[in-house]
Amino acid sequence: MDQNGMSAEDLEKRIKEELDGFRAEIKEVTAIKDLEGLKTKYLGRKSYLSIIQKSIGTLSPELKPVVGRESNIARKEMEGAVGEKEKELKAASYEEQMRKEVIDLSLPGRKIAGGSTNIVSQVMEDIEDIFIGMGFRIAEGPEIETDYYNFEALNTPRDHPARSLHDTMFISENVLLRTHTSPVQIRYMEKNKPPIAVIAPGRVYRKDYDVSHTPMFTQVEGLVVDKGINFGNLKWTLEAFVSEMFGSQRRVRFRPHYFPFTEPSAEVDVSCIMCGGEGCRVCSGTGWLEILGAGMVDPKLYEFVGYDSEMVQGFAFGMGVERICMLKYGIDDLRMFFENDLRFIKQF
Repeated sequence: MDQNGMSAEDLEKRIKEELDGFRAEIKEVTAIKDLEGLKTKYLGRKSYLSIIQKSIGTLSPELKPVVGRESNIARKEMEGAVGEKEKELKAASYEEQMRKEVIDLSLPGRKIAGGSTNIVSQVMEDIEDIFIGMGFRIAEGPEIETDYYNFEALNTPRDHPARSLHDTMFISENVLLRTHTSPVQIRYMEKNKPPIAVIAPGRVYRKDYDVSHTPMFTQVEGLVVDKGINFGNLKWTLEAFVSEMFGSQRRVRFRPHYFPFTEPSAEVDVSCIMCGGEGCRVCSGTGWLEILGAGMVDPKLYEFVGYDSEMVQGFAFGMGVERICMLKYGIDDLRMFFENDLRFIKQF
């Protein structure tokens, strides 16, 4: 198209005719696909505006400013009109789609599954409630502990053979993740004088992982210190606990054992929950299941907390909460508590 053969007035008129044609056609557009066709016709590479704007460099000096000004004005108006029309058509399409969608308000809502307390936490609360009912208080202490509180103050010096019983996670030479909650007992006795009756629930850590051990598990340790405390008091306390936790039909027995911080010491068994004491695979045919360790507080411990061992006596006990869960509910693999399998969790 030879634009140089036209006057400025002719080119200006031609651009305005193009714009008038666009204005007339865009009013008739009712669909996005038609708008795309109109955009290609008036603003595409082969449109009159695009061709004339590309040829500006070949025009005479008199025509360049006219074509540049008028074509830019026309293009700006067309692009603005296309944008507005596109918004209008999309809004109309969305509104029409919404009118076609029907919401049945009579349909039942989607049920959201409710959460529940983890079985370990449930049993922990049950244990706490039982001992609080006996007059015990709850004591707490740090999970990151010193060697002194975790071992030495519990009659387990560095050369003591009982240290091999704990596969300890050391952070540094004298700092570790506690292997039991017994350090809480020492810390509590340092700050409180007898009479004392406390339990110390919390997480503990050891380097174990199999069907009956995990690197992190939960313990509850108990401590009673007062004048005239004897093994009979310990036996009554634990028998009362077993009756409340497992039922009055459960029998209890004490077996001699060794712990570095109690003397005499005992392991405590209950008649097998599965067979009622008759003997089965779970109890290895013995009719008994171990639940905790206990004993009279070794008088040497009182030296670390400033108690007079001639004036007071005491007993202590410790149990694994997961162990209690396994015995109470017939769970045969400790690792199930930590694998977050919903099929397991939903049972409780």
